[in-house]
This record gives sequence, C-alpha cells and structure tokens, in this order.
Amino acid sequence: MKPNIIGIDKLLQKQSAVSKSKELQQKQIDGVSIKFIRPVCHEDGTLSEIARIDWTEIVDPIVHVHVTTTQVGRIRAWGLHQNSTDRLYVVKGLVSIVVYDGRSDSPTFGLLNEFKVSERNPALLVIPPNLYHGWKNIGTDEAFIINMPTSMYDYEKPDALDLPYDSDDAIAIVPHRW
Repeated sequence: MKPNIIGIDKLLQKQSAVSKSKELQQKQIDGVSIKFIRPVCHEDGTLSEIARIDWTEIVDPIVHVHVTTTQVGRIRAWGLHQNSTDRLYVVKGLVSIVVYDGRSDSPTFGLLNEFKVSERNPALLVIPPNLYHGWKNIGTDEAFIINMPTSMYDYEKPDALDLPYDSDDAIAIVPHRW
C-alpha cells in the first residue's frame, strides 16, 4: 500500500550531478571546460597541481595570476569579459560557480552550467570570453579563488563588464537565482 504523504506531489526527483563513471551529467557550454584535479597525499599533507602547459585546458600562456577572496554567503556576479578567458581554481572554501551562455549565435545558447568546487573537490574551470559568470561562497569559511586570465589586467581599460546579480536586468537575462 502506498503511503499518503501530504505535499508529495510538490517534491522533485533528485538528479545525480555525475554518472556512474563519475562524468558530469550536465551538458557543457560551448568553450567551457573543467578539469577535476586529484590531490596527491604525502607524509606532510597533500599536493594539488593547478595548471600545466601540457593540459588541453591550457591553450594560451599564463600571463597574469591573481587571487580573490569572497566572504561566506557573498555573491560575485555577473561578470563578462569580451576578450579574456578566465581560468579559475578554488584554493580554499566551497564555491558554486555558475556560467551562462547568452551568445545568440552559440550552439549552446541559453545553457547554464553550475559547478561546485572546493579544496576537497579541486578543479580548473576555463571560462572563455562573452559568457556571464559568477559565484557564491556556499561554505563556512572565506573562499580563495585563483584566476589565471589569458590577458593581463589593463588598468586604463579593463576587459570587465558587470551586471549586478540582483538587478532587474540580471533577473531578466540570466536564468539563475542565488
């Protein structure tokens, strides 16, 4: 006999983020790539590679590296670069990084990807130009994110466009709510 549960018709079936072979289930946005990193344990702790020139994800030279932090519960979104590719690596913390393809001529136009990365689930996430992207610190500590963009920061004319995540325009453009 099936139990009578109030509200069961409102519940959503859980979807696994990965397949049985541990591959991501979500369709990737054209040009976005993610390389999950396996930390290597040693007698003093662990070692995790961040980037190597022989990885297929590193097609352009590393010309600039910086680290940014995000406080617990804070959101940094939406950003878009017209020329530079971001290469993000979460050093500390638990971060939900979201990428949205608003390129009307893209084969993945309208697609949204979400990645949960941390020091326990390290990954190099590559976000090419002209994609909306941002993140929220969903952990319990300040998050530290390394970026290795393909272009050096231009102090006179930054390749950085911002759309505040809580603006009416962002709500109309990007189909994601933090």
